[in-house]
Amino acid sequence: MKSSFVKMTYNFIRIRKEGYVFTLTLARPEKRNAFTPTMVNEIDHALKAANTDKEVRVVVVDAEGPVFCAGMDLKAFTDPSADRLNPAIQNRDLSLGEVMGQLNKPSVALVEGNVIAGGFLLVAECTYVLALPKAEFSLPEVKIGIFPFQVLASLLRVMPQKKAMQLCISGEPFSAIRAMEYGIVDGLLEEGAAERLISQLAENAPLAVTRGFEALKALDEVPAADRFHYLKRALERLRDSHDAREGITALFEKREPGWKNE
Repeated sequence: MKSSFVKMTYNFIRIRKEGYVFTLTLARPEKRNAFTPTMVNEIDHALKAANTDKEVRVVVVDAEGPVFCAGMDLKAFTDPSADRLNPAIQNRDLSLGEVMGQLNKPSVALVEGNVIAGGFLLVAECTYVLALPKAEFSLPEVKIGIFPFQVLASLLRVMPQKKAMQLCISGEPFSAIRAMEYGIVDGLLEEGAAERLISQLAENAPLAVTRGFEALKALDEVPAADRFHYLKRALERLRDSHDAREGITALFEKREPGWKNE
């Protein structure tokens, strides 16, 4: 069954849904996929729909052209006339990091080109990042008198504070191999690697995975002394779901479970 949002027309991204997999493609290659306010809102619109679609189990983010994302289109953010509005959606003042962080489903970034400046907000907020060895990563903001503040917040989710600051104040590019050492990239985009990972993620109980993401985000607001109690309650609620009962029954009956995401 096709979801209506898949028919949505966007200016700067393309989307498609195949089985349990939703793919969002950055489609502004002539501008190195630099994002405008409208593009951020289009990504937000698409991801909100994917997040609430019970059929979607994995979100894939990729890009057209030789550059994965060159970050913020400075001209479009300072001069609204340089952007192209999408009348089908409401334009709001959004952070791309906040938009990417809303997902409660596994996300996989397939990086075939360079990631520059604010483009880090796309990859650092994904659950998995696979990159071609030739891809380079750079935060050149300090070379033009600004600082990657929002990227710093995303980097702190995947690497120590000292290393994150070093990247932000260096401005020098680094390789996909070095990005793996930093924890920004999880593996190389070798033949079959993406397909294997996506297939593995799509096989798992979707409701359990979503509840896991929700719990992880909620823990920031739960006092340390109350965390195990909170997580115990989360487990009890999940245990009452159809998928939990189905998974346990399938285990005893030695068959594949039939997930309903409920």
